[in-house]
Amino acid sequence: MKHVTGGRRPQNLGYTVGCLGRYLGRHRVLLALVGVMASVSALASLLGTYMIRPIVNGLLQNGSPAYLTGSVALTAGIYVTGALCTLGYSQLMVRTAQKILREIRGDLFAHLQTLPLQFFDTHRKGDLMSLFTNDVDTVSDALNNSFAMLIQTFVQVVGTLVLLFVLNWRLSLLILVGYAAMFWYIQFSTRHSRAFYARQQGSLGELDAYVEEMIAGQKVVKVFNHQPADLAGFAARNAALRQAGTGAQSYAATMIPAVVSIGYINYAVIAVLGGVMVMQGWTDLGSLASYLVFVRQTTMPINQFTQQGNFLLAALAGAERIFMAMDEPPEVDEGTVDLVPVCQQPDGTLTACPDGANTGRWAWCDRSRPAVPFVPLDGDVRFHNVDFGYTPGHLILQGLSLYAKPGQKIAFVGSTGAGKTTITNLINRFYDVTAGSITYDGIDVRLIRKDALRRSLGIVLQETHLFTGTVADNIRFGKLDATRAEIERAAVIANADSFIRRLPQGYDTMVTADGANLSQGQRQLLAIARAAVADPPVLILDEATSSIDTRTEALIEKGMDRLMEGRTVFVIAHRLSTVRNADAIIVLEHGRIVERGTHAELLAQKGEYYQLYNGMFELS
Repeated sequence: MKHVTGGRRPQNLGYTVGCLGRYLGRHRVLLALVGVMASVSALASLLGTYMIRPIVNGLLQNGSPAYLTGSVALTAGIYVTGALCTLGYSQLMVRTAQKILREIRGDLFAHLQTLPLQFFDTHRKGDLMSLFTNDVDTVSDALNNSFAMLIQTFVQVVGTLVLLFVLNWRLSLLILVGYAAMFWYIQFSTRHSRAFYARQQGSLGELDAYVEEMIAGQKVVKVFNHQPADLAGFAARNAALRQAGTGAQSYAATMIPAVVSIGYINYAVIAVLGGVMVMQGWTDLGSLASYLVFVRQTTMPINQFTQQGNFLLAALAGAERIFMAMDEPPEVDEGTVDLVPVCQQPDGTLTACPDGANTGRWAWCDRSRPAVPFVPLDGDVRFHNVDFGYTPGHLILQGLSLYAKPGQKIAFVGSTGAGKTTITNLINRFYDVTAGSITYDGIDVRLIRKDALRRSLGIVLQETHLFTGTVADNIRFGKLDATRAEIERAAVIANADSFIRRLPQGYDTMVTADGANLSQGQRQLLAIARAAVADPPVLILDEATSSIDTRTEALIEKGMDRLMEGRTVFVIAHRLSTVRNADAIIVLEHGRIVERGTHAELLAQKGEYYQLYNGMFELS
């Protein structure tokens, strides 16, 4: 399984910053207000420090209490203004950041919904979940802690340099040397640690994916005493994360000590030279006092920036993974044929129902060619010399041709890997054929809009998946506007109604943890009811009764027959007893049809199906 990056070329820093900038740009007014308040806060700190000069010099010159009181009051007012601005921008930034994060999460989730099934087949679920948790959290930390801080740092650094030159331009030349040394080391450390932060986020996604797999498979783990091997696998991934994290933090952790050390050296040199200049009369004492405070403060904004360096680097690494996933090409749908409710006129022609009325009859309508007559939805499915492979150069199906007339029940049997499930994946266009074509009521399925095609199909998969919600909600998943009566009728058809009514709250019983509070057979019955409520003309049963015991299977057999009545049905079954009444049984081997016929006809041929049925071959 691939990481989220899918092996694609990593994005560059400029692209990632540009993508993030587009989200910030949607809230430019609020962010501008944050910037203004952060700037005022920084300027208030600078002006408050500068006020040391007039206060000291004024006291030395006249010592007036009124002058002292006024100067202190003015300084206090400056600091209060700065404090209020700090409070304002911090609260505003929190709200703005959460809006941006909501948009990122929403766009990411919406984009994932557009991706083809192949993307999810080739990416681990835990790694994808890490996008919404770890990676989004790193962006959140940066927005909440670093955005305003960067503005404030910039204003403080520039403002401090300006005031230092105003107070004493000679000493300020030495300050520039110290600044240059600080920024050189920050750039050096950032350049080396950024690669480690990218590796750290990737390793974290890999670790999350592994933990998700092991937790989901705990029954298998315990049955086969696989805990030691699992611990070893976790230890290896944990060690990789530790190594990447250590590399990232090692460089980042040296930035603050380096900046502080350079700052202390600067301060010591300036204090000595400044004292000499005061004694020589080249500057006044008030200017030196104010100047030395500024020198101590020069390292403060840079320290704050380096403290945010971890947030920024982790955020860029997380954002890179997020935007790389959002750059994955969406599922292509070039279909122009839609499914519409129709009314039959007295002369037998089909027309679109007025005002969206639904008569229960459906037809295919080519939106690009309005003059073409509607094609009734009957459920005639045909494969025409189809080749298909999940990976280039390795075909699963080869020259496959078959037909299913409306109302026929077609069963597929064959060993694992013969291509049974692949056929159903092609019918609903989870994947598209490599060569040949598939027609649905005479229309190439590649011309049919995917949502319309899948709306006409009902599928019961071998692995059931239930969602958090009530039992009724899970059945309604097959038809979102289904009424309670339709839900209960579907449950009756699937023979699920009796066990549902025995649940604590009946149809309103909550289903949690993918149906952990239900038996495997009950979950399968709900999946069958979900297909029944959709009332599709074509039904695909991929080992639909695999998790139902023989007694339950017998109970639902009549209900399944009612469900399949008048529909085209494709059945994949390992139990040959479930396909005996099929209109045609197709035996597959290595992606080719080796036999086709009814149960009786195939037994009479005494070929491969005969051997499978009599247990001469294993069917798996």
